[in-house]
Amino acid sequence: MLDGMKIEIKNLENSEIEIVGEIPAEKFEKWRGKAVKDISSSAEIPGFRKGMAPENVIVQKFGEMAVLEEMAELALAASYSEILEKNNINAIGQPQVSITKIAKNSPLGFKLKTAIMPEISLPDYKKIAGEVSSTKEEIVVTDEEVSKVIDGIRRKREGRMAEAKDETPLAPLTDEIAKSLGDFKGVDDLKTKIRENLAAEKEWRDKQKKRASIAEKIIEKTQIVLPKVLVDQELEKMLAQFKGDVANMGLKFEDYLAQLKKGEDEIKKGWQKDAEKRVKLELILVKIASVEKIFPSEEEIEKEAGHILKHYAGVDKERTLAYAESLLTKEKVLEFLENQK
Repeated sequence: MLDGMKIEIKNLENSEIEIVGEIPAEKFEKWRGKAVKDISSSAEIPGFRKGMAPENVIVQKFGEMAVLEEMAELALAASYSEILEKNNINAIGQPQVSITKIAKNSPLGFKLKTAIMPEISLPDYKKIAGEVSSTKEEIVVTDEEVSKVIDGIRRKREGRMAEAKDETPLAPLTDEIAKSLGDFKGVDDLKTKIRENLAAEKEWRDKQKKRASIAEKIIEKTQIVLPKVLVDQELEKMLAQFKGDVANMGLKFEDYLAQLKKGEDEIKKGWQKDAEKRVKLELILVKIASVEKIFPSEEEIEKEAGHILKHYAGVDKERTLAYAESLLTKEKVLEFLENQK
């Protein structure tokens, strides 16, 4: 029993567990005030400022079940952390939550299914990373590449087609033309800066290529049993991103599926191996971070979270901090790997 909670933990296959339990009625009811305020804060109710509508008005407008469901979400979020901590459960990913019993002045019954950190047998990742990182690829930017970029900029500025069919020759490049293209002192300065930009882009691509190669080789030699729930969550993320990409093309997702003659399940099935690879890499990086004690500082996490919150208003701060920490940790591990010699 956990502070009045009755819980039962069952080990499942593929590094997953099921937690079945009840939150006592008195503990569950303590969340009523916050639940009412949260609903009121996000609702437009005539005659009341946001967050100020009383409970009877909220219940009348949204129903008792809406309040109970909000209470359940709050109570489980708080209790979940407590359950994990007191049972030394190293959970990863978001749990799948089912409410088995819910009513006013009654215990809240729930069932949680979550993945736990699986056993991971890592290879000699330092050696693998060192072998990949030691292969040097000379970064070369040719005069032809520089000229092609400059010509493209000029044609765009002049409102001309950049395709090969537009064979109208450009006027010879002069210092005056170079200055008109941006903050350049003349032709030589323009070419130098274009060359530097192209070199930086090639270096970035080479870095990403090496990172991908390091990850691929480590994944190949790592023994791990993947939690199915994590793979399913990754597939859902991939599907959500795909839907966004389709929407950005100005298409309805249902129409796009009809053109492909495929359903969502069929599409996700085709992504299965990629999803597994992504999850494997995520777990491997977390494991290496733990072994090598590679973690971002609180200042770094706060700064990164601040950037995210600045661009995405209304996002939960605690979740943003957790996301920022995960993002920075993975980046630091990848830097650690690519610096192995």
